[in-house]
Amino acid sequence: MSSPTQRHVLSALVQNVPGVLAHISGMLASRGFNIDSLAVGATEDDTLSRMTFVIIGDDRVLEQVRKQLEKIVTVVRVIDVSSRDFVERDLLLVKVQAAPGPKRAEIRELVDIFRGKIVDVGPDELMIEISGRENKVQAFIERIRPYGITELVRTGRVAMVRSDADVAVAEQTKATA
Repeated sequence: MSSPTQRHVLSALVQNVPGVLAHISGMLASRGFNIDSLAVGATEDDTLSRMTFVIIGDDRVLEQVRKQLEKIVTVVRVIDVSSRDFVERDLLLVKVQAAPGPKRAEIRELVDIFRGKIVDVGPDELMIEISGRENKVQAFIERIRPYGITELVRTGRVAMVRSDADVAVAEQTKATA
């Protein structure tokens, strides 16, 4: 019996060299794996980058993706972040129609409720920044949509395992050894 389809967050530490992103995303696409979300950025080590993937599938799909990633020479390490206690965030920038007046005041109140920021003010538009879990960002988009979204951009998810989770795993490993 196969496991249910679920959302898996994977973190791959990769060598920071040209073409790594294209190589990895091309390999996954050629094998029929869909990347639901992808974020790439520098790490504390200039020679490494971190790629955070969200893959939808059962445990078999997760294992296949992990094995394929681990075969790539430029991949240093792959972690299934979603199997641990972790923090994830998504970033949204959105431009909304907002002429001065009561409508703009309503939008400002909504931004405050979602703990966002107005990062640019135009004569008839506001640019808003919201960060948080995927469901928070999506909820904000649905609430702001009636005001008239003129442009929207989102990052992929970024995630890190909580520090306490690493300590608990290490202690558990020691206890069973």
